Amino acid sequence: MNKWLIGLAVAAVSLTAPVHSADMEAGKTTASTICVACHMADGNSVNPIWPKLAGQHESYIVKQLSEFKAGVRKDPTMMGMAAALSDQDMANVAAYYTAQKVNVGEAAADKVAKGELIYRGGVAEKGIPACTACHGPTGAGVSTSGFPAVGGQHAAYIEKQLNDFASDTRNNDANRMMRDIAHKMNAEEMAAVAQYMQGLH
Repeated sequence: MNKWLIGLAVAAVSLTAPVHSADMEAGKTTASTICVACHMADGNSVNPIWPKLAGQHESYIVKQLSEFKAGVRKDPTMMGMAAALSDQDMANVAAYYTAQKVNVGEAAADKVAKGELIYRGGVAEKGIPACTACHGPTGAGVSTSGFPAVGGQHAAYIEKQLNDFASDTRNNDANRMMRDIAHKMNAEEMAAVAQYMQGLH
């Protein structure tokens, strides 16, 4: 647990990406031409495997776009899209999507209770910490520490990210924080907590 807390403190410094002075109107224009097909004009994607960007922290969006462009985070579609964006474009798009309101989903009734237990209390016997430690009680995350908002996010997207962290397919988490957690989770736990996050606000 001490190792995890040290990692949390280090991540608070290292996870935040610099954000350029942003032009929200320019971001809206870029989003409406490049991002709209998957993430929609207001950042509320309708395909559950594509993340909602509405209300996400600027620094987190910039970090992900920068790492897609650099090839640190792998996804053929997003790597191609990010390749065309300058640092200023990324800052503008991030500012625009951050200002949008996320449409909160609904948690599956048969998974919400288990998901809430994991989200709020973790799984002590497996060394899984509570999600609230980084993502907060309402899923709003912590922008200054680089911890993303997860409240209202598509369950299918969250579940995929947990599986990707568990398999090391995704490895752009500071100090292996998410990978260390996801490695300890089974499929049922991932599905339950993802469903809980989908309805969290």
